Parts: sequence; structure tokens; C-alpha cells
Amino acid sequence: MKPARTLATARRVLRQLGHDHRTIGLLLFVPVLLLVLLYYVFDADRRAFDAIGASLLGIFPLVTMFLVTSIATLRERTSGTLERLLSMPLGKGDLIAGYALAFGVLAVVQASIATTVAVWLLDLDFAGSPGMLLLIALLDAILGTALGLFVSAFAASEFQVVQFMPAIIFPQILLCGLFAPRDSMQPVLEYISNVLPMSYAVDGMNEVLQHSDPTGDFVRDGVIVAGSALLVLFVGAATLRRRTP
Repeated sequence: MKPARTLATARRVLRQLGHDHRTIGLLLFVPVLLLVLLYYVFDADRRAFDAIGASLLGIFPLVTMFLVTSIATLRERTSGTLERLLSMPLGKGDLIAGYALAFGVLAVVQASIATTVAVWLLDLDFAGSPGMLLLIALLDAILGTALGLFVSAFAASEFQVVQFMPAIIFPQILLCGLFAPRDSMQPVLEYISNVLPMSYAVDGMNEVLQHSDPTGDFVRDGVIVAGSALLVLFVGAATLRRRTP
């Protein structure tokens, strides 16, 4: 991998995205609109909003970045752009890292806007600092980016990409502890939840909700989410095909 090639790839992806104002708008503001909607859904029970809002602040960026990244990368593949790029002296690691960097920049902006609105506009009540909340939201968005890049290699159309949502994202939402404590689930489901990265994203948010200072569990959750993103990016680079069938 060479930093110059990675940065050049990231700049090209950002330039392309910059021309798609509708996608940028949806990417940045849909999580905010969903949080506002959730705020009014729990208007009569603020404690419920605080508990669920913090968890969803980690889930929304992951899901939206997964969808946008996977579809955007798939379009590059089906248009032949990826094949042309990989025929040049550009390593697969450079390509994946460039895409991850470009979408990571958007993830930073998205997570910052969502966290700012949740804390200062919707008055989300939590014991930790906004920085801790932002850190977990950012790691979740980067994990969604990594999963989207990985999945795009196995889909032949946007329709197939959407089908990966119920296969990869929905089980994690059901088992992450959002609807029921993970330790109260059936042992098999609890074991599965223990190996799913979204479980640690929600656990990290709950740590910020309950503790004013970073705890050992908070550090563990952040490291697992970040490590999962790096692992998925590595596997995505290893399985990336130079030619489109």
C-alpha cells in the first residue's frame, strides 16, 4: 500500500460523491430525522428515549453507511470503473483503504451532526461526555462502511445489495440488546450476540449512558468495534476481484 495512491482514490470518491447532492443530504440528515422522530414517539417517556436513543445513535450511522457504501461501490464495479482502476498499478489494499477513507470522512460528519442534535437539541440525558458518545458513533459508522465495502464484492445488482440488509444487519439489530438484555436470551442466541460487532456498539453506548468516565468495558467495546472494522476491511481487500465476471 502507498499513501499517495490511497489519498488519490479517496479524493476521487469524494469528488464523485460531491456531485450527488441528494445522496449527501440523505446520508447526513436521515439519521437526524429518525432521532427527532424517535424523540416525539417517546415524548411522554423521556427515560425511554434516553435509553433507546443512545443505542440507536450507534445503530443508525452503521446502517446508513452500510447501505450507501455498498451501493456506491457496486455502481463502480458494474460501470467497469473498478476493473479499470485495478488494471493500473493500484493495489487492492490502496483501493479499499481509499474508499474507507473517503466514506470515513462522511462518517465523521454524519456522526458529528447526529450526536450534536441528540445532545444539544433533543437533550439526550447521559452520564458520560459527548466526546465518548461521538467516538462510539464514529466507530459504528466506520464499521458500517467496512461492511458495505465487503458486501459489495458479493452482489451483482443494487437489488442484491438490499437483500443483504436482512441477512447481515437485521439479525444484529435483533440480538444487540436493543429489545431485550442479551444475558436474558436463550444461550445459543446470547452466544451469537457475543460475536456480533453491533452488540458491542450498543454496549459502548450504554456505558456512556451510565458512567461519567471511560470504563474498562467502554474501552473493550470500542476496541472490538474498531477491530471488527479493520478485520472486515482486510478480508474485503483479500477477496476483492480484479475482474468483474
